[in-house]
Amino acid sequence: MVAVEKKAVRALGLCSGGLDSMLAGLVLRQQGIDVAWITFETPFFSADKARAAARQTGIPLTVREITPDYLRMLRNPPCGYGKHMNPCMDCHALMFRMAGEWMQKHGYDFLFSGEVVGQRPMSQTKTSLRYVEKHSGFDGYILRPLSARNLPATIPEQRGWVDRERLLDLSGRSRKPQIQLAAEFGITEYPTPAGGCLLTDPGYARRLKDLFAHQAHTSNRDLELLKHGRHFRLDASTKIIVGRTQKDNQRIEALHDNDADIHLKLKDFPGPFVAVRGRPSPEALHRAAAICAGYSKATREAEVIVLASGPDGQQTLRVRPVLPAEARTLMI
Repeated sequence: MVAVEKKAVRALGLCSGGLDSMLAGLVLRQQGIDVAWITFETPFFSADKARAAARQTGIPLTVREITPDYLRMLRNPPCGYGKHMNPCMDCHALMFRMAGEWMQKHGYDFLFSGEVVGQRPMSQTKTSLRYVEKHSGFDGYILRPLSARNLPATIPEQRGWVDRERLLDLSGRSRKPQIQLAAEFGITEYPTPAGGCLLTDPGYARRLKDLFAHQAHTSNRDLELLKHGRHFRLDASTKIIVGRTQKDNQRIEALHDNDADIHLKLKDFPGPFVAVRGRPSPEALHRAAAICAGYSKATREAEVIVLASGPDGQQTLRVRPVLPAEARTLMI
């Protein structure tokens, strides 16, 4: 009789690049499972930590950019937002759905992640983990190796693809068990558990909320610009971005759309690069120029000249500087 070689079990994990992601992959690999990772990028979070984790563990990684799909979810997440603009539960459900589609396309058997029950009070409760699984479209196929024995058995466990007894029962916010396990696996470098998602940053979240309120369509340039400068809402159709530093000015200028928007610079004094988004009225453009002058080294007592350059050419504006303290009420 010819022996039939047993097919290797293949698992695809969501990887944030944190210690829990690494440990989840290593725990499964220890059982002889062929593990790989997938991670997703948008302007709100990068794959840099996941790439570092892949280099350290040798687990292969696929990186996918998902901004258009992510924005559709982000504008109206069924579960709403967290403290700021973070739709954590719907974010996780979307990522598991996209990971599941990749799993099916490339012949993996199940999905996994490094989530730990109770580690995050909103997104990692048993109720929220269950919500994510149900709305991912892959109910029963999502294994959380670090907390598996605190959760109902998944299909991979029921079918014997994974030995449930060799999985863990971690829960709560303590990091001591993970740190001990990392030492056993020889993992010496890993990021702190603090999140790297801009949607949890209060300043960025305010700007994003304002952007969604005033623009039906959002580009990657729009989202990148939210990371730089001071943002002021002048009216429903006009926003300005004022650089803070030379590096900030350079970045805003690089992202500025010369074919659609206006930029402001003082003629005779050092000052910030100011991007004017939208089609400002003459009054709004004058106010933008005055704010630009207020953040410059121009004297506050006399009028100064600001050059406004845009798709319709250049015009010269004479304004009296508006002091930063006066403009603060317009800041987003």
